[in-house]
Amino acid sequence: MKLLEGKVAIVTGAARGIGKAVAMKFAAEGANIAFTDLVIDENGLATQKELEALGVKAKGYASNAANFEETHTIVAEILKDFGRIDILVNNAGITKDGLMMRMTESQWDAVLTVNLKSAFNFIHACTPIMMKQRSGSIINMASVVGVHGNAGQCNYSASKAGMIGLAKSIAQELGSRGIRANAIAPGFIITDMTAALSEDVREEWCKKIPLRRGGTPEDVANIATFLASDMSSYVSGQVIQVDGGMNM
Repeated sequence: MKLLEGKVAIVTGAARGIGKAVAMKFAAEGANIAFTDLVIDENGLATQKELEALGVKAKGYASNAANFEETHTIVAEILKDFGRIDILVNNAGITKDGLMMRMTESQWDAVLTVNLKSAFNFIHACTPIMMKQRSGSIINMASVVGVHGNAGQCNYSASKAGMIGLAKSIAQELGSRGIRANAIAPGFIITDMTAALSEDVREEWCKKIPLRRGGTPEDVANIATFLASDMSSYVSGQVIQVDGGMNM
């Protein structure tokens, strides 16, 4: 039997990158997938077809995850379409980097709203459903910079530290209802975003990593699958770093 057979997962920001890798891995393990992105364009439709090709039900939803009311509407629609919600992966996120003295208020607000408030919105909408089921796994996609910070990314680091605190708090609040909450803190993962960096910058990053390489979205997806499955039924309130040993 597959690890996630018959479960329903919501993955936000899943049309590409780490979110897509998580959705694909979940589907390969038998989960039906509802995924969101700001718009469901050609990439989103292609992702839906790839998921369906794995033999599961899948549907993409255009959603501004940072909008509280819109999120509740989308979650209600997902519940109507899929019948239950077992797994929530809060993956939607953006970066607007800059040194503190040069950072604008709009850069700060945008990153905190998209990265952190969106997680609050989806948890707020999904937990009443999970509470009725008396089961659920919530996974917040954080970052190693949310653990140790990073110059030039105070907004992003703050948002990812918030994702960790949010997961730990939800784990304490809802554990008695059978709901688990954990965070994943990826390190240097090779995605479209990091692929745009120069070769010199990538090499400097890898020098800081004991395994001497960047990770893949699939590396992150494997940990997400563990946290989503019953294999981690006694794991809650934890932060798992997927960083090749970069942050010890």
